[in-house]
Amino acid sequence: MALHDPNKPIPISDLNEPDLYLNRELSLLEFHKRVLHQSTRVETPLLERLRFLTISTSILDEFFEVRAAGLKEQISLGLSNTGPDGMGPSETLARCREVILGLVESQYSHLHGILDRELPEQGIVLYRRQNFSKAQAEWADRYFREEVLPVLTPIGLDPAHPFPRILNKSLNFIVALEGKDAFGRKGRYAVVQAPRVLPRVIRMPDEIADVANGFVLLSSLMHRHVEKLFPGMKVTECHQFRATRNSNLWIHEDEVQDFLHALKGELPQRHFGSAVRLEVSMTCPDEMVDYLLDQFELKETDLYRVDGPVNLHRLEEIYDLVDRPDLKYTPFIPGIPSKLAGRGGMFDTLRKTDVFLHHPYQGFGPVLDLLHEAAEDPHVMAIKITIYRTGLDSPITKALIAAARAGKEVTCIVELRARFDEAANIELASRLQEAGAKVVYGVVGFKAHAKMILVVRKEANELKRYVHLGTGNYNVSTAKAYTDFGLMTSDPEIGEDVHSLFQQLTGVSRTGHLKRLIQTPFDLHKWLVEMIHTETENARKGKDAWIVAKMNSLVERGVIHALYRASQAGVRVNLVVRGICCLKPGVPGVSENIHVRSIVGRFLEHHRLFSFAAGGRPQTYCSSADWMPRNFFRRVEIAFPVRGKKQRSRVMEEGIQVMLEDNCAAWEMSAEGSYTLCTPGNATPFEAQEELLKSLCQQYG
Repeated sequence: MALHDPNKPIPISDLNEPDLYLNRELSLLEFHKRVLHQSTRVETPLLERLRFLTISTSILDEFFEVRAAGLKEQISLGLSNTGPDGMGPSETLARCREVILGLVESQYSHLHGILDRELPEQGIVLYRRQNFSKAQAEWADRYFREEVLPVLTPIGLDPAHPFPRILNKSLNFIVALEGKDAFGRKGRYAVVQAPRVLPRVIRMPDEIADVANGFVLLSSLMHRHVEKLFPGMKVTECHQFRATRNSNLWIHEDEVQDFLHALKGELPQRHFGSAVRLEVSMTCPDEMVDYLLDQFELKETDLYRVDGPVNLHRLEEIYDLVDRPDLKYTPFIPGIPSKLAGRGGMFDTLRKTDVFLHHPYQGFGPVLDLLHEAAEDPHVMAIKITIYRTGLDSPITKALIAAARAGKEVTCIVELRARFDEAANIELASRLQEAGAKVVYGVVGFKAHAKMILVVRKEANELKRYVHLGTGNYNVSTAKAYTDFGLMTSDPEIGEDVHSLFQQLTGVSRTGHLKRLIQTPFDLHKWLVEMIHTETENARKGKDAWIVAKMNSLVERGVIHALYRASQAGVRVNLVVRGICCLKPGVPGVSENIHVRSIVGRFLEHHRLFSFAAGGRPQTYCSSADWMPRNFFRRVEIAFPVRGKKQRSRVMEEGIQVMLEDNCAAWEMSAEGSYTLCTPGNATPFEAQEELLKSLCQQYG
């Protein structure tokens, strides 16, 4: 599509042109590139660089398990659905492969630089079997004989021993053999699977390693000693391989009577879904590769040859095994809001004032305190919470169990369909039920993604509600690594809204008009589009008009369409989008007033917030929802207001302004969908997350 003349009005229909929308999957892979780049930044501590490298491989695994798998499903079903960008599943998959080939090559190139040069300079060595000293070889032989060999089960492939079921993402070896065994069977191929019970990274004894931190991979030990698994046979080839499988779960929710049991029955199949990718070592002969492709029913386009371990992500274990604080991010002690410093109980504080939390710069402790106090307080009647990725043994789980056992009315909306956390959530639901809590699994067809806690307490012969609302999950671990906002309040109207939402989720009811909160799948999309339209009209009238927003992903066409219209009218739009962005900024005549940047740093940017000029009376909201079709139309999400000039100013400063000023970890997006890393140039370096650590933490460094 030719670029429009910025001086001419553009017909509304033209804003649906595919050239104005970026492909969702390709945009996601651009985010993968930004994550991988963190492993190359000299400003990033060395072990953190290794961690970012392993993260980049883990999220690429998930891309194949979910996104590529979904595209292959569409192709197999003969579907040719196109997105706003006009690309069908076959073209999208082909384009993704082109990008991924380059991404994988970069991953292993960075890996060799880190493993072969930089880590050894710091006394951290990953020994290869070819380079063992005599003492190391003797130790490796003994370790393999005593710790590995007893749990290995080599499988020779013949009519009586068909190709084994290979677990999703497991480490395996394909072995070529010559000779005949004791039964006169002629060898050809065998498969050796690495047992899941064995560590993938093994520490060498100090006296053997000759360095402070010496390691060897399980794969190296298996490869070195593979002939011991086939005595009397000659091993001519031995190569690693790994298969990635479709990990989507397919359950017709409206056709099952017990969703938990249906999901529990489906989970084991995730490990053995249809293969979508085969990874093999670079040196694996074509004949063996073709054999493996045939066994997994894959094509050449599903093959990825790698110059190193196929399970690269398992190198993350080195990060935890090495005690070198100087090679990791500077530690910090989260701050405590001044309203809570030297306070009494949480209920006394929240009766007087709201408390706004910014994680991880401020601790998650106040949320835990609220639940613990509620569990022990004899005046607390009920606790209600939505659980998405909470964790089995978290302090939150323990507080809820304690409250239920103390006789409180504890209600938990457990979202079983949190991808890759389904098994943990099933176990969590069982534990809560055993303790006496009421457990509900949300609404059929809609994921319960809102983050809400409601505590009902009897005070002076009346019931008072205390609420926590957040942009992130109730997970103590991720609260240390994800940036999120949380509001704690006793505001009666917010409390009434949250009460209505829980009634809606646990019962069968039609919630009336909410006074403070905005909910999906009913209101949020419509409200956002109307707010954008209001800014558009204000700009046309010559009023000051602007929109700023921060989110993980921007995909939904209706919102993008509205933002394009706003830009054309002169509305200034600043977006901070961490991951997927299907909107094209800076297109003349369409989006030259829209600027998009992404922040990738120490913490995962996770909070969602948006603010509008609103004719001189700014409105700011935080939310659990991204601007994606699934969040707007297939999930239960909430947006909650940031009230008061002081609070709003703080949220805008900490959540948006510092991101817009970042000239070290920010990436500017182009109209083509590529990103350029900002550099300070002659300006003073300013990194948003670093500045927030300094300003909000109790102690940093």
